[in-house]
This record gives sequence, C-alpha cells and structure tokens, in this order.
Amino acid sequence: MKKIILTAMALSLCLSSLSAAKAKKPKQVKIGIAKIVQHVALDDVERGVMDAIKAAGIDANYDLQNANGDVNTANQIAAQFRDERVDVAVGIATPIAIALANTMKDTPIVFGTVTDPLGAGLVKTLEHGDRNITGMSDELPSVEHIKLFKKITGIKTLGYIYTSNEDNSISGLELVKKGCKEAGLELVTQSISTSAEVRQAAEAIVGRVDGIYLTTDNTVFSALPSLVSVFNKAKKPIFSGDVTGAKNGGCFMASGFNYYKAGYATGEIVVQILNGKKPAEIPVRFMTQPSDSDLLFDLDTAKACGITIPEEYLKQATFIIENGKLIEK
Repeated sequence: MKKIILTAMALSLCLSSLSAAKAKKPKQVKIGIAKIVQHVALDDVERGVMDAIKAAGIDANYDLQNANGDVNTANQIAAQFRDERVDVAVGIATPIAIALANTMKDTPIVFGTVTDPLGAGLVKTLEHGDRNITGMSDELPSVEHIKLFKKITGIKTLGYIYTSNEDNSISGLELVKKGCKEAGLELVTQSISTSAEVRQAAEAIVGRVDGIYLTTDNTVFSALPSLVSVFNKAKKPIFSGDVTGAKNGGCFMASGFNYYKAGYATGEIVVQILNGKKPAEIPVRFMTQPSDSDLLFDLDTAKACGITIPEEYLKQATFIIENGKLIEK
C-alpha cells in the first residue's frame, strides 16, 4: 500500500512539473509589419525588425504586408491588422505609418524610417511617444550632404525629384531648399506621384541640372535603376541619401545610415513594448552614432563624370565601387 501511495505521489509531482513547465512557456505574439513599397532599403528595415525581436528570445508570428505604393492598399492593410488583433503593428515609411495611426487606436504602433514624425502628425513631441504610437526617424542631414556634394563636384545647379503625395518627401524638399540656399546652388525640382513616373521625371530634369540629390523617397528609390540609367547616360553625378540602393552601382556617392541597423533599432522598440512598456513612454529614436552611417563612392561613375574624389574623403568611405566590384573597407 505504501508503495502504491509513493508511486501516486511521484506521478502527481511529475504531472505538476509538466503542467508548470507548460504554463511557463511564453505565448507566441503576432506582429504585423507593413511597408509602403518594396525596395532593398525597406526590405533591410523589415529584416532588422524581425532579427531584433528574435534576438530578444520572443516567439513571434508575422504578417508581412506591402502596400505597393498605394495609400488605399495601406488603409486596407491597417484594417486587416486591426481585425487580426495583432499585438504590435509596425509601419515602415510615412504613408503606411499614418494609415496604421488612423485605423488602429488601441494597438501599439511602431513606425520605422519616418522622416518627419511631427509633421506627419504621428507624435506631438520627439521626447516621447503619443498615445499608442512611437518609433524611429530617418531624417537625413541633407543640408550637410548638399554642401559636401558641391565641394567635391563643383556643381552649380542641383536637381531633386520628389513624390508629391508622400509627407516625408515634402519634408525632404524643405531641407533640400535650405541646403541649396546655404550652398549657393540653384535648385530645379520635379514632382511625381508613382514610381512609373521616375524615368520620365529624370529625363525631364537631367538637361537642366549639373547633378541630382536623392533623399529617402520610397517611390523614387523603388525605381532607382531607371533614374540611374538616365543620369549615367548624361554623365551627371547622383548623390544618394540611401547607401543600400547605391551598392548596385551608378550613384557617384551615397551617405546615410544603415537601414538594417535602423530596422534593428525599430525592432528594439517593439521588444520594449512586448515587455510591458507603453509607446507613450518611449522617445522617438534617431540614428545619430557614427557607426550607424555609411559612406560610399563609385569610382567608375566618378571617372565617367570626370570627377576626382579627394583622398581625404576616400579614406572615410565604408564602401568603394571600382571596376564594377563593391569593396567594403
């Protein structure tokens, strides 16, 4: 009888242990990630977000969506995330972040690569999030970029193509205007509304400028090869604010933060929220460390454009393209 009782007690303890282990297993969270359009930089942001969440040991199930540059599709994705009751919604780029903010009033929202979160109405201060929203800004030092572009190339007229229905592009335009004013450059602009218009815009502007500057305009970058083709044929330099896309060649130079690192930083904000912190308590994050940024020079394009890059800048480069090959320094 005593043996039977001991066996029963052991079995009970074993079952209790199994039950406790099962209870301690963290639940799987559902995270919706949406980007406004597909291109290499935004893909890197998406990958960085997921890697940061994985590194934190969180078991996550993802709903990955692409709005293909369409605001109506962005609104539909936001409604889908709301109906699915995702634990956190991540909006990569301004239009998709706005769609999420307009549709999801209770779900935590983390925006990634939004140039001007204040101007977009996502937050009221950069010191902390607002209501259920916070995130990461990708504002570029465009004024400094333009001054550097002039110093290296000696251009007198700068071109800028921007998407008229993207808030981040409008914000970028204001910075470009300021940069040209301070650098003493004439600015020639061309607006577009879809990526299909990029080549036509490039062809319309290339004969009127000495070079072109690109900010983080998602619509423009989704059709970057067509713009590069037009300016390379005219042997006029391109300065890209996105190093990721420039790695494929054709841009004379590029300077900007690493989009994978930006995505990872965005993912770290998601982790804070999943661990109990409220979005309103989390400041808007900026990529300000030197290690966050890259500098690229395409020596093949520089040669075709007849530009000699001073050695002091080549020493600062993290990437060089020469003879068609990308070299990481």
